[in-house]
Amino acid sequence: MIVELGHFALILALLVAALQAVVPMVGAARGWADWMRVAVPAAGVQFALTLAAFLALMHAFVVSDFSVRLVAENSHSLKPTIYKVAGTWGNHEGSMLLWVLILTLFGAMVAVWGGNLPPGLRARVLAVQATIAAAFLGFILLTSNPFARLADPPLDGNDLNPLLQDPGLAFHPPFLYLGYVGLSMAYSFAIAALIEGRVDAAWARWVRPWTLLAWMFLTIGIAMGSFWAYYELGWGGWWFWDPVENVSFMPWLLSTALLHSAIVVEKRDALKSWTILLAILAFSFSLIGAFVVRSGVITSVHAFASDPERGVFLLMILGAFIGGSLTLYAWRAPVLRSGAVFSVVSRESGLVVNNLLLVVATLVVFFGTIWPLLAEMFAGRKVSVGPPFFDLAFTPFMVTLAVILPPFSILPWKRGSLARAMAPLWGVLALSVALGALAWSLQTGGAMLAPIGITLAAWLVLGAFADIASRIRLARAAPSESLRRALNLPRADWGKAIAHAGLGVSIFGIACITAWASEDIRAMKPGDSFPVAGYVLRLDGVEHSAGANYSADTATIAILCDGAEIGTLHPEKRFYPVQRMPTTEAAIDRGLTRDLYVALGDPQEDGGWAVRTYVKPFANWIWIGALIMAAGGATSLTDRRYRVGAPARRAPRAAAATPAE
Repeated sequence: MIVELGHFALILALLVAALQAVVPMVGAARGWADWMRVAVPAAGVQFALTLAAFLALMHAFVVSDFSVRLVAENSHSLKPTIYKVAGTWGNHEGSMLLWVLILTLFGAMVAVWGGNLPPGLRARVLAVQATIAAAFLGFILLTSNPFARLADPPLDGNDLNPLLQDPGLAFHPPFLYLGYVGLSMAYSFAIAALIEGRVDAAWARWVRPWTLLAWMFLTIGIAMGSFWAYYELGWGGWWFWDPVENVSFMPWLLSTALLHSAIVVEKRDALKSWTILLAILAFSFSLIGAFVVRSGVITSVHAFASDPERGVFLLMILGAFIGGSLTLYAWRAPVLRSGAVFSVVSRESGLVVNNLLLVVATLVVFFGTIWPLLAEMFAGRKVSVGPPFFDLAFTPFMVTLAVILPPFSILPWKRGSLARAMAPLWGVLALSVALGALAWSLQTGGAMLAPIGITLAAWLVLGAFADIASRIRLARAAPSESLRRALNLPRADWGKAIAHAGLGVSIFGIACITAWASEDIRAMKPGDSFPVAGYVLRLDGVEHSAGANYSADTATIAILCDGAEIGTLHPEKRFYPVQRMPTTEAAIDRGLTRDLYVALGDPQEDGGWAVRTYVKPFANWIWIGALIMAAGGATSLTDRRYRVGAPARRAPRAAAATPAE
């Protein structure tokens, strides 16, 4: 009965979304207040209905209702409860329902906290958001119904993909979806602005919190996915330029550009048309990601489905929203031109360069991702585009971005002097180069990657706080005056410094792990030992055990230092009998300066076991940096100037709304 109620709630949500998409939009066009007011309760009802449907599906997974096809195909009665819950979105249909749930959540949030928005703008924003929801609710009901029943339910299910039976995958998709589905809000604001024909500083302040919130969740989601790949897949890598990794990374790059571009709109009333285009492109790449993951056009460990019918339906949705929005942009963009002027050397110019680097980097990733598909379609050739291409083509743009961030962050608006901007940074530059030179002198090899990465990381981290020190006149004013200035400094400025420093920390981790990581693969018998990274690892034995829904061979490996045992690692080789699939559960001795990473391989004919050992210097700094970046976003989000709904526009609102006749 609960399943049928969930299905019925989903149908009602589609009807409410259709109502919300049409009535408020017509009301905004005609100036009918009653019709515009429909958007707010409709957004709340649509979210409530979608949430009810999602909870009904989750209940079916938790109680193992194998009469539901989706549960039978993706769950098992012996599976731990946390993975039964995660199984709700560990498949195509359930993850698509989560996708729409988050879409309606953002619409409901605007309905609740968008009270200071002009009625016409809020009505249009919620109508556009509902149009997206209606399209995907229709997609779910017509091609991907999660509530479909089985006439003859099995006694037990097929279990969830073993790779997804991990706490990281229980939390990674919701955070990721909060990110790139949250970008729909920026898209809705952009389309509403194009229809209205008006973009100003107030619009930028309204759209920035939503973009910042989505960017923050997307940062955390991508970091969690990278961390999961690092410890779960057993190969010790943190990023492989997998197509599905790429389609989550591209919206992050574009949303980063959008955040910086919106600052120019807010502060200088410039780059209006460009900012609207970035808002459209950021969500468009999220839609492209949904198509890539669910259409079967690529093969990936992350992919959900390979049904051509679904792929065609999604392609139609992409064509409608991406093609329609770009057509509207081409028609309306001329009315958004700005008369603001600025010097070549100014903060505006720096943000333009920042945007261009991020957008071109996105295009590099995009063409590298789709090139194998294009080559097969048009040339009949199978080609592979892997890490060597992306590392070579993408890295120069990020290096350039890291180089220009500190000085261009200090430059004033409209017109500035590069020499004056560099004044507080010369010491930072000298110290950064010195740290890079120290790394060069200490390393045993001749690779320049680590010294360059450490130099850039120090330049970003120290440069971010040199900017803050300059603003609060640290060491140039009395301590009490500097403290007063620090307390009065807008939180957005603190957030910017924290986020830029977080990027530097991640670059440091990436450079060190890429340049200095080492690997050892050998066959070992119980009692064997070998040296690694100043330690000695000893295989004490391998035991066979049974888990809730798997069997496992678990090794006991002692870590010795100077002859004394200082720790124990327990890598596992698991086998899931229902899915007939093995997985590798690596054991990691973590530290701030290095990870000692051990993965158990296959048994050998002589009674030994394959053991793969990695030493990963400063690996955890990659994810610490990502969390610092997200913390910077959260800090900026608390700035009172960017709270949702503030400020009100100064110009008179559109003609007074009148009741519908």
